[in-house]
Amino acid sequence: MENIPDIKRVFIQNHKKIDFTFTQNKYDFIVEEIPNRVFSGSGNYLILKIKKEWLSTWDLLAEISETFGIDEHKIGYAGLKDKNATTTQYISIPLIKEKFLKELNHKNIEILEVTKDKMGLSIGDLASNRFIITLKDVKKESLSEIYSVLAKIQKHGLPNYFGYQRFGQDYNFEKARDVIYGEEIVKNKKLEHLLISAYQSYFFNAWLSKRVERAKKEGLNKLQPMNGDVFLNNDKVTITGLLPGRKVLRATKEAGEIEKMFDDPFVHAKGFRREAWIKVDDLKNKYDEKEEKLTLSFTLPKGSYATVLIENIANMNFKS
Repeated sequence: MENIPDIKRVFIQNHKKIDFTFTQNKYDFIVEEIPNRVFSGSGNYLILKIKKEWLSTWDLLAEISETFGIDEHKIGYAGLKDKNATTTQYISIPLIKEKFLKELNHKNIEILEVTKDKMGLSIGDLASNRFIITLKDVKKESLSEIYSVLAKIQKHGLPNYFGYQRFGQDYNFEKARDVIYGEEIVKNKKLEHLLISAYQSYFFNAWLSKRVERAKKEGLNKLQPMNGDVFLNNDKVTITGLLPGRKVLRATKEAGEIEKMFDDPFVHAKGFRREAWIKVDDLKNKYDEKEEKLTLSFTLPKGSYATVLIENIANMNFKS
């Protein structure tokens, strides 16, 4: 493959760019995990509901590992959370480590709740994530346009792009491709996994932009199904896009012809399919005219990016 796919996120609305200030920090970017099950209150695992600031999930796991004397791979977690934010997430540890709870003393980590369950947590053990995000420098004259965009998002949903955080500031597509093609060896397995995952995500984003552009040309408010599309659980409603790899179903017919443009059959990591379009729930807003701040609260399905919604409002990509 010679060309690097374009991962510019294209949005279906045609409004002009809306100016405001968005910064990820512990005050203006707040997220809370909503688990996909009710914990039983008994079992061999401790379930900790933890609030953290200025720490990534990896930072949290490292701190838990050191304090509790437990290997990181034995700590369960449902999802990765941003560093530049205030985040509440759940982790699980073996019950035998309960005695170390009182030793966790970190200024940016607070245990909100402790319960037990028969099972530990695994990636994906989430129903959704609840966000509270504050936009600054929002001019009053921009509100009508913003509210119009929000109404369309609430009614029609939005494309489920991977956000810029997926790729990192220094992500190197060529290096990832060299790793996948066996031309470069990365000894750090965590880094290798991140490179490959981001590589797969590049193709998904590029494919989704192509499909969004097609829908826009047809004057639609969301993606239009095509012959050969692969749907989520065969519900014939939720279109999915490809993250190239092995053991994954590919689109066929007309949809397959477009998908082939954003596939790399040489990827030997496990492939996936991702929902191409998502619904935004409980979308609310509150404007502070004096401070020129607009606070948004909303719920997204697991694995979806709040920053993509904010970019959709602005109708611009904040980062590549």
